[in-house]
Amino acid sequence: MLQETFLRARKITKIENIILVANKENYFNVVNQVKEIEKKFNKEQVLTEPASLNTLPAITYALKYLTERRQINLNDPIVVLPADHYIGDEEAYLNLLKTAIENIGDNIGTIGITPTKPETGYGYIKKGKKQDKYFKADEFIEKPDVETAIIYVHTGQYVWNSGIYIFIPRTLINELERYAPELHSLFSKCPEEFIKKFPELPGMSIDTGISEKSDKIIVIEGDFGWSDIGSFDSLAEVMGKNNKAKHVSLDSKNIFVHSANKRLIATSGVEDLIIVENNDSILIQKKGKSNDVKKIVEHLEKYNCDEAEHSIIVHRPWGKYEILIEEPGVKTKKITVYPGAKLSLQYHYHRAEHWVVVRGMAKIVNGEKEMFLKENESAFIPAMNKHRLENPGKTNLEIIEVQTGRYTGEDDIVRIDDEYNR
Repeated sequence: MLQETFLRARKITKIENIILVANKENYFNVVNQVKEIEKKFNKEQVLTEPASLNTLPAITYALKYLTERRQINLNDPIVVLPADHYIGDEEAYLNLLKTAIENIGDNIGTIGITPTKPETGYGYIKKGKKQDKYFKADEFIEKPDVETAIIYVHTGQYVWNSGIYIFIPRTLINELERYAPELHSLFSKCPEEFIKKFPELPGMSIDTGISEKSDKIIVIEGDFGWSDIGSFDSLAEVMGKNNKAKHVSLDSKNIFVHSANKRLIATSGVEDLIIVENNDSILIQKKGKSNDVKKIVEHLEKYNCDEAEHSIIVHRPWGKYEILIEEPGVKTKKITVYPGAKLSLQYHYHRAEHWVVVRGMAKIVNGEKEMFLKENESAFIPAMNKHRLENPGKTNLEIIEVQTGRYTGEDDIVRIDDEYNR
């Protein structure tokens, strides 16, 4: 969805005008995902928040960068796009965005989605007076219960809150001064002071910080097959019959299955279930209960379960790795190194490593030796041997790494040289 959001944005502006905001933990994840689809993308266009404080501080952080570093005109339109949206009708979506940009004026616009059902997972906006191609926003409402949502849909006066915003910098800066003075005060400081004090700001969404208070909010309504994929229920609805999961169903109905590794999932004599399989965990839940995933995560965190914090796919500045097998004394990874990238020169105290090239060409340092490995060739790196892996080619390098030793934790790395300054 992040990549699709980027590709849609590219159709309304130049690549260099697309800015992404991420936290420190997701920085390389975001950079690598975008570079997979756009080789010319500059990683400097991904801003790393000093702290994750919800949407309004994140938007203000991007606005500070654009006005100070890029020195954009204060009347240039800015479009804020959440990266977790599904868009069914891209042409209608892009046309609506262009209409919003052309008609924003001195207002803060948001895209309101014509509701198709009484959805309880979305916020709503009550439409006010119609003015040409938009409505004044009358009221913002948090996620309602089913009975209230039915009323909203029946009246036709309400739209789903998409979280997509359009404004010119001058307008948002003025509204920050009126309704979020602490944030505005910091915004007026020099960039160094802004970044230093940023973590001290209160967390708030743009809805609660600005939209619910401002009289400049307008709604541009549209329907383009939109969904905020915030749950497995919404994912199941969007994928629908296009789901290509390997599923054998015997005497079962209304089942959604998804396997990250395309494993076969069989069901027998059950109904109304969501089944999601990942390398290290499986979720089985009743349809309509997707929000309970939060309770599962809270339980995992309470009991310090590794699955709550660690991902089997880890992004690094040079590429990514996926853990295939992990048990005492052995760990197996699939490592992908992007063209021209290289890992740090390093060694390990407690583990040896076996590398097998499965795709591409590898340049390696192993002790005092430097060599090239082609597909199906391998190397053994003993513990304490300094080593480095590099991709000198123009396509992704993929290797299988088998670690053996009494300890295979990621903190058993001593870096001698690293171009990423880790």
